[in-house]
Amino acid sequence: MKIVVCVKQVAMLGDEVEFTPDGRGVDPDYLEHALNEWDSYATEEALRIREAAGGGEVVVVSAGDEDAEDAMRRCLAMGADRGVRIAGDGIPAGDPITTARALAEVVRGEGADLVLCGVQSSDAVQGATGTALAELLGLPRVAVVKKIEYDHAARKAVVHRELEGGLVDVNEVETPAVITIQTGINEPRYATLRAIKQAEQKEIEVVEPGQLGPPAASVRRMFVPPRGEGAELLGDDAAGVAQRIKQIVEERLR
Repeated sequence: MKIVVCVKQVAMLGDEVEFTPDGRGVDPDYLEHALNEWDSYATEEALRIREAAGGGEVVVVSAGDEDAEDAMRRCLAMGADRGVRIAGDGIPAGDPITTARALAEVVRGEGADLVLCGVQSSDAVQGATGTALAELLGLPRVAVVKKIEYDHAARKAVVHRELEGGLVDVNEVETPAVITIQTGINEPRYATLRAIKQAEQKEIEVVEPGQLGPPAASVRRMFVPPRGEGAELLGDDAAGVAQRIKQIVEERLR
């Protein structure tokens, strides 16, 4: 069996921030990078499914520049078998649809039994890439999954989805399928020093993206919101609160 895990190296802001001269990005000197938290859980779940099946292959795929390989190597150190990086020069930052287009071509070529993604990334927090990827691949998709019971022989999986209010939705899905993984589904393993050194020596395949089409989104400007003069308490009368909100919105739209 083969499981593909789509991962991302995310940018984390520190206490201070400066923007690039064009105002469309954050100065790299003010950023730290790490494997997306949700993707670490997705990688761990893929490894556990492989182990329960008694064998198989876990392939991590990411779209980005060479720096993205640091996050991929963490997955390799955890136990993933291979890594494929899609050169990200032509993929606009903050564009989950174009990212999904780039991922789809590689994932399709792998012929995976399961495709796992994190529910969202901690930097963009859009939660759209996994859904778009499933649509492009023409595969069923289950989101915000907290438990997977996978039957490779039957080519089916029983998945437990997290809903609002602590509810759980249990579904049976035929595979191959795209499943987006929620944090807390497992406890991601720590890589040993030996595994980390071995991962550094593994070759990560680099491929160019195919035809991505026009960008679906682009960053126009980034800025720090201006500080206001404080909050306005609207009281506890529902009708009065609604009327005041209406007035505020109308004033801001003028």
